[in-house]
Amino acid sequence: MNHYETVFILNPVLSETQIKETVKKYEDFLVSRGAKMVSKEDWGLKKLAYPIQNKKSGFYHLFEYQVEGEVIEPLEVEFRRDERFMRYLTVAMDKHAVAWAERRREKLKQKA
Repeated sequence: MNHYETVFILNPVLSETQIKETVKKYEDFLVSRGAKMVSKEDWGLKKLAYPIQNKKSGFYHLFEYQVEGEVIEPLEVEFRRDERFMRYLTVAMDKHAVAWAERRREKLKQKA
């Protein structure tokens, strides 16, 4: 199983309920295909560096998970089909990135 990280930006016109439903839908999509969720983060509404679809902000979310590589393409196809997504990026993490992410999560826990 490979380690992946996906960051996606949701449309800012969505309600809080719609955002939660969307995040849950894609978390369930991954879990149903054998993914082990390592971490989920809601970064909230953030200003974009440049307008996307005439929007100046978006709701950012991060998923960190372990899954087989063939699951990534169907996931990204679903992202492309869903109009609620403005942008997404999936990255395969090496051992250094995984260690960095663990240290980052520990720092966040200490701040909370």
